[in-house]
Amino acid sequence: MKKSQLYPISTVLAVITCALVPAYVIRWHVGPIPSTVLEASILLTVAAFAVETFRGRHPLEWRSPFTIPAAIFLVAGAISVLVSSEQLKGLGLYRAYLVEPIAFFFVLGHVARDAWRAKVVLGGLAIGGAVAGVANAVVILDSVRHHTLNLALPPPVVIYNTANATALYLVPLIAIAASLFLYDRERWVRPLSAVFLVVAGGAVFLSLSRGGYLAAAVVALILAVINRYRWYLLPAVVVLAIGISRVPAMASRLEHEFNLTDPNNTFVSRLNLWQVTLNMLRDHPIFGTGLYGFARSIQRYRGGIYEEHLIYPHNLVLNMWTETGLLGLGAFVWLLVQAFRVSWRGWKSGPAAWRAIQLGVVLAMVAIIVHGLVDVPYFKNDLALEFWAFLGLAWAGTRVAKEQIA
Repeated sequence: MKKSQLYPISTVLAVITCALVPAYVIRWHVGPIPSTVLEASILLTVAAFAVETFRGRHPLEWRSPFTIPAAIFLVAGAISVLVSSEQLKGLGLYRAYLVEPIAFFFVLGHVARDAWRAKVVLGGLAIGGAVAGVANAVVILDSVRHHTLNLALPPPVVIYNTANATALYLVPLIAIAASLFLYDRERWVRPLSAVFLVVAGGAVFLSLSRGGYLAAAVVALILAVINRYRWYLLPAVVVLAIGISRVPAMASRLEHEFNLTDPNNTFVSRLNLWQVTLNMLRDHPIFGTGLYGFARSIQRYRGGIYEEHLIYPHNLVLNMWTETGLLGLGAFVWLLVQAFRVSWRGWKSGPAAWRAIQLGVVLAMVAIIVHGLVDVPYFKNDLALEFWAFLGLAWAGTRVAKEQIA
């Protein structure tokens, strides 16, 4: 059997799982155990992969550029469940944010046997993201139509709990779609990428997420810099960014961040949150506060400095440190370094059909890091699966490259 014909059922289920990523909000209980549509789809995909592997006697490859840091991340998560003040809830997060996404990563690394399959998987993520983005955009536009949108406050949402969550999920996908639009050689990819860029870009714009805007701007600048037409694209990106920032609604939203005395200035509130988080980490420097432990542990450190009720410190480093300790933080940094190393190499010298995908993964990691400076880009069901799906595709691309050399 040709390698491109391996794992047909697992591939279809993987694509469906990606399309169902926002469906993690549909929840139920199996006895005392909570579950979601997304979790059921992941487990079904993993089960189909196991059956197809057994029946076809396909060899499994356990070694990858991500295997060791992924294993350390799992160990750090297990320790974090033990040290958490909310062990039962922490165990649920461990399952949903670490075990299941990493299992999905392993499946993708094996079933994405060619660039076509990888693009279809990305198409699944794009479909789920487009549905969530359009639904959220409709709600925001409806509030504009009824003159109820308050630009000083977060806009209304549907599906997700915050508009920022829409940008957190969509901007990394926008990064990959932009790479495919500019560099992919397949004719059918570019028009579909363009459609997604319009839909997702509009949704991110309407989300009023300033962290999302920053991440998208950095991705656009990088794309302009590495392009051979950079001297035309760079000024265009700068002019476009300035023009968008002067749209009345956008200008009003951004003005709050330049007025440090504004009660709606989120940057000041973030600084206060980070200050009390660091105070807390002085007492929990090694293991942090464990999965789901931040909200309870931070209470006695507030001291009138931090008033919001958030379950994470809204900074990528602090999120990982508090939730998974220094071991988890180190493992996650290692994963990011490997993602950059593997995907950049794939972009520069990998198989031609994979290069745009690998560059997209690099840009997606940039978006996650930039937005993660002020938000939580990992600890949600959709974001965790999206992150590991990107790593799975990056690994699949390197496997194809090695097979072609051999």
